[in-house]
Amino acid sequence: MEYGLMDILTLIGSLVLFLYGMKLMSEALQKVAGSNLRKILSAMTSNRFLGVLTGVLITAVIQSSSATTVMVVSFVNAGLLSLTESIGVIMGANIGTTVTAWLISLIGFKVKISALALPLIGIGFPLIFSSKSIRKSWGEVLMGFALLFMGLDLLKNSVPDINSNPEILIFLQSYTDFGFWSILIFLGIGTLLTVVIQSSSATMALTLVMCYNGWISFEMAVAMVLGENIGTTITANIAAIIANTTAKRAALAHTVFNVIGVTWVLILYRPIVKIIAGVAEGMEGISPLTDPVAIPIALSLFHTGFNISNVLLQVWFVKYIEKAVTFVIRKKKEEEEEFGLKFIHTGMLSTSELSILQARKEITEYTKKACKMFSQVKKLFAETDDKKCKKIAEKIAKNEIAMDQFEADIANYLTKISEGELSIMGARRVRTLLKISDNIESLADGSYNISVSLSRKAKKKIWFTPDQRNNINEMFMLVDKSFAITISNLEDFDKSKPDLTVIRENEKRINELRNELKKQNASDIENNKYTYKSGVIYIDIITICEDIGDHLININEALSFQKQELLSGHGHQDRD
Repeated sequence: MEYGLMDILTLIGSLVLFLYGMKLMSEALQKVAGSNLRKILSAMTSNRFLGVLTGVLITAVIQSSSATTVMVVSFVNAGLLSLTESIGVIMGANIGTTVTAWLISLIGFKVKISALALPLIGIGFPLIFSSKSIRKSWGEVLMGFALLFMGLDLLKNSVPDINSNPEILIFLQSYTDFGFWSILIFLGIGTLLTVVIQSSSATMALTLVMCYNGWISFEMAVAMVLGENIGTTITANIAAIIANTTAKRAALAHTVFNVIGVTWVLILYRPIVKIIAGVAEGMEGISPLTDPVAIPIALSLFHTGFNISNVLLQVWFVKYIEKAVTFVIRKKKEEEEEFGLKFIHTGMLSTSELSILQARKEITEYTKKACKMFSQVKKLFAETDDKKCKKIAEKIAKNEIAMDQFEADIANYLTKISEGELSIMGARRVRTLLKISDNIESLADGSYNISVSLSRKAKKKIWFTPDQRNNINEMFMLVDKSFAITISNLEDFDKSKPDLTVIRENEKRINELRNELKKQNASDIENNKYTYKSGVIYIDIITICEDIGDHLININEALSFQKQELLSGHGHQDRD
């Protein structure tokens, strides 16, 4: 068996195609992750047992636990699944993969998912040229999905072809007489072979060949199957290389789950082997310990029994697995915290008053996230390195999508509250919160629009003069002050009516500065102090900042109006 430079390059190319497909699908999923897709996934994984069942069904259909775990990592990376939900699906994938083994051994049925790749590209490619963004995004999802599975298939086919040359493993029979050390050696061999071949099914086939030829015993074959369960986790970890922290944790959870399972089986190894051998002998009339003919059914029994038992034991400890992987993989300081609901769950309502309180807390967090986005804009404005600028702009774009969904989730929650029995005052609170939420979403839009202007400036190599930069920084400081006052008033929601004097004075200064700079901008362009293109982007940023200031004052006025009603205790007409 020769393995030259072209083979190595083919292997690298396959890996790159796989990773690119994963990245494309993950990013496109974020764009199309509307409420329907989120609701479906949430319903499928609403508790750990449904999550396990989902993993079993998906893996049984596509007949690849690796493909299931890669998709799970992709969904986590896109923010469609939480870490807890993903662990349940991954557990189910381990059971689902045993369904595949039985299908192959009993009826020889195998779906080659990669065969769908080219038809999917044929459907997806025209869609990416659509003028409608949703169609374009779905085209990217299909393209990413197809490339991911093409890469996975090529990856399996471009590794050293041990599967067609099992005779090179004949030397392993000399390592079968070292007692428990032999078990550990063959466990390691099973792990290594699965990592190299990238297919636990292929490694299982090799194991059966080795048993059939009498190179290894049933005991050693069981150890190799355990190793295969660890080795198969490598695919998800490869996919997580380019993913965010939560997705990396999901991939690690797969490894932790399988390693824990292998550990408890090793502790009870010999009794378990005897039990499986006894069950197989009862079914076949011959023992796998003495006759190689009985080994295939016995190994399938062990594989299924191990994975089901492992899930039944560990499904109760999902939270602890989550804590373990969170401890091991720490969030990088520069990485943005997840944009997800913290206080409310859109599928659940408490009592009306408690639900309103939770919504208020969520809206305060929502405002802090909008403030964080504005901080990212300031960081983008100050950054001079092109690569870092691009990375920051991508984060802002990703967070803007998340903020849109955040606003939709809050609106959905508040709508559910309003459908229940509410007092007149409670109904007014809900209306106020909806109005505030809408304004906060506009804050996020403003930050995103500034980042687009800055990216356009960088792309066209447009420069700001020191005076322009100083003026923008002055405007940023005024907006920051309005953000700080707004967050403070939101956190002090029910104590007293907020004093709007300071924020109104600040808003007045923002408006005055905007007007001054607009006039000065026209004069400076006329006097050739900077180019017209520079002036357009410059005044765009100033105008957007003033617009952000308007939305912040709207939030404070909505708060003030509601608190005035609460304190007065009598009805007023709600203001538009």
